[in-house]
Amino acid sequence: MDKRDNILFSDTFDVKDMDKGGKKFDRISRLDGRSRTHDMSLILDVNTELYPVEAGDKFKLTLSSSLSLGDSKEPAAFGKGDVNWRAYVNGDERSLADDYEYVMFGRVYRYDDASGAKVSAFVSFGGLLMCLEGDIRHLQNFIVGDTIYLLMRRI
Repeated sequence: MDKRDNILFSDTFDVKDMDKGGKKFDRISRLDGRSRTHDMSLILDVNTELYPVEAGDKFKLTLSSSLSLGDSKEPAAFGKGDVNWRAYVNGDERSLADDYEYVMFGRVYRYDDASGAKVSAFVSFGGLLMCLEGDIRHLQNFIVGDTIYLLMRRI
C-alpha cells in the first residue's frame, strides 16, 4: 500500500475563530477554519490542554483511513481484546502519526449531500466533533460508519 492510498483528505488550514458561540468546556475549544487549497470549511473540537490552538494559527490537517506507511497492515477495526491504535502508533514501525503532533481516532457518523455540489462530512472522535464542508470532489471517499484518523501539525 502506498502512503497516499490511505489519505482521504489533506490541506493547510487557517484558524479564523475559536469558540465562536462561547466556550462550553474547560479543556475543549471549537475552532473554525478555512483551507488554503481546496476552499473547505472546518469546524473541529480540539482538546486545548493537549494541543493549544488560537485564532490566527496555521496547521496541516490530514484525514486518513489508516496510519500505515507501507505493506504492514493495522487492524481494520479495534474491538475488545484487540490491540488498540495507540499500541500500533507506539510500536517499532514508523507510522503516519510520527509526522504529526495531534492524532485522533473516530468514526464518520453523517454525510450530508443535500445542497448539491457542497457536501458535509461529520466525524466523532469520542465525543469531539468535526464538520468538514466543501466540494464533493474532496469528500467523496467518506462513508458513514467508516473509521478515520485525524492528524494535525502546526506550520
